[in-house]
Amino acid sequence: MESVWDYPRPPRLERCSWRVRVELGGVVIADSTRAMRVLETSHPPGIYVPPQDILEGSLAPSAHRRTFCEWKGDARYFDVTAGGRTAQAAAWAYPEPVAAFAALRDHVSFYPGRMDACLLDDERVEAQEGGFYGGWITADIQGPFKGAPGTSGW
Repeated sequence: MESVWDYPRPPRLERCSWRVRVELGGVVIADSTRAMRVLETSHPPGIYVPPQDILEGSLAPSAHRRTFCEWKGDARYFDVTAGGRTAQAAAWAYPEPVAAFAALRDHVSFYPGRMDACLLDDERVEAQEGGFYGGWITADIQGPFKGAPGTSGW
């Protein structure tokens, strides 16, 4: 069992040891054994998939505003389309991350709550509450988690 309160601040980047799959519209749009995960105090892990493991043509630049992470840098967002469905601003990446997170360059993270399914191995993850953070919650991750109403000041 991992507690998000044992994760570091600033966050740590590490290789994800699970197979990562993302589905939308009945189509597997990402399938990777080379993903990275970001561990940060109070957050479920963020999972980032290398671009070569994402279905070509499934991502398009989103009109969603860019955001800034004090640890990783400027994020750009993508609309995700597959199987006749489009999920607006459902994924993001860091095209020019800060030096400490250079390994994340162009890797893409998906909001689990905006996809049909996000899986680590065969476990379907739960979405982090709230609309801003995109953490992936599994049975072995313990909170409480930042993201729900009233938690922004943590």
